Amino acid sequence: MKKILFISALFALPFLAVAQDEEPEPPKDGWTKSGNATLLFNQAAFNAEWTGGGTSNYAANGALTYDANYRKGKLTWDNRLMAEYGITKTRDQEFTRKTNDRFELNSIVGRQIKETKWYYSWFANFRTQLSNGYEFIEDETTGEETRVVTTKFLSPAYFQTGPGLLWKESDNLKVNISPATLRLIIVDDQFTTVPNNQAAIDAYNEAGPYFGVDANETIRYELGASINAYAKFEIMDNVTAENVLQLYSNYLEDPQNVDVDYTLNLLLKVNEWITANFTFQAIYDDNAVKGFQIRETLGIGVGYKF
Repeated sequence: MKKILFISALFALPFLAVAQDEEPEPPKDGWTKSGNATLLFNQAAFNAEWTGGGTSNYAANGALTYDANYRKGKLTWDNRLMAEYGITKTRDQEFTRKTNDRFELNSIVGRQIKETKWYYSWFANFRTQLSNGYEFIEDETTGEETRVVTTKFLSPAYFQTGPGLLWKESDNLKVNISPATLRLIIVDDQFTTVPNNQAAIDAYNEAGPYFGVDANETIRYELGASINAYAKFEIMDNVTAENVLQLYSNYLEDPQNVDVDYTLNLLLKVNEWITANFTFQAIYDDNAVKGFQIRETLGIGVGYKF
């Protein structure tokens, strides 16, 4: 527990730094919309006579972010769409493999409390993946590779919603606290269906429930507290850092095991079209894996801001 809280606090440091340094901008009524799309690609090829070693391969990663925020008087409504997908293929591998897969929608409505930076709020968050995930198995005798589906679109899918308090300095710096958050974990029944007898159910539980969902069920219900924070700032000319932090504690089971989802996106704009992107993501969710999941991508490619 202490380790999780320490790492959560470490991830929160960028938000504290921005809170101290960023100058607030006067809010304006109406819609504010912006988006960013990037495509990163790399490839290497070697012919049969090449003696220096190496394996032909290619990799591609695409990302889309779109924000649509509305304000009228004391009312605010912030919406964000995030989609990412990446693949890689090596000549000696039988199958193309995913390197990235994410789809997320966020929406939060707030009403300002007097003339402060605090708002009464209600938020909703939905996230899943776009395509199948696999476990790859190589036959020790033949060397042939097979794959088994482990995840798919809407399996798992996470939905969170609840009332709370929003602290908002600007569209680029905000924190929402919800002490009563309903969370649903939705999965496909192909991963949870077992014979309806105690021995099979015990074996399923011993192996570890699929994303915490009980045998022969498709939804896990949780009630807890959540904190969602967002901070975006410019490090220097044409270099932007975006921090997204999500924390969740389930009151109904092991509330000390705080789920952590932190993402850092660094964007370097070379010119109107060429960009360099670095993404780091760390997830702790003991319903999925007993440890931190780490993802990192780095690449140069084509980007377009709209």
